[in-house]
Amino acid sequence: MVSKEKSEISLIKDLLILLEKKEAIEPVVLNMSKTRLLTDYFVICTANSNIHMKSLRDEVVDFFNEKGKEIIYYDRGEGYDWILIDAGDIVVHIFTKSAREFYDLEHLWIDAERVVF
Repeated sequence: MVSKEKSEISLIKDLLILLEKKEAIEPVVLNMSKTRLLTDYFVICTANSNIHMKSLRDEVVDFFNEKGKEIIYYDRGEGYDWILIDAGDIVVHIFTKSAREFYDLEHLWIDAERVVF
C-alpha cells in the first residue's frame, strides 16, 4: 500500500510536469504539513497573462478531475490576479507576476520546507 505522503508527492510531481509543459513561471512547492493550515502542500506559480492564468486553472482542474482528486473550491471567474484551487491536502495558487510579488507567499511561509524534485 502506498502511503498518503508518497501518493501526494507523486501527484504533485505529475502536476509540476503539467505546469511546466503549460509554461507556468517558477513553480514552487511548499510542504505546509508542519504549519497550522489544514493542507499539506502549496503549489505556487505565475502566469504571464490573464488568458494564461485561466488556461492554467482549467488545466489544473482537469488534471485533478482526471486523477480522481476532489476539488473543494476553485475560482471560476476571470480577471483575477490570484486564482486558488483547493484540493484539500494540495492547494494550488496561480498568480500574475505583480500579485505574486505583492502577496509573497514563499516569504510569508518562510519556515515551510521547499520541496525540490
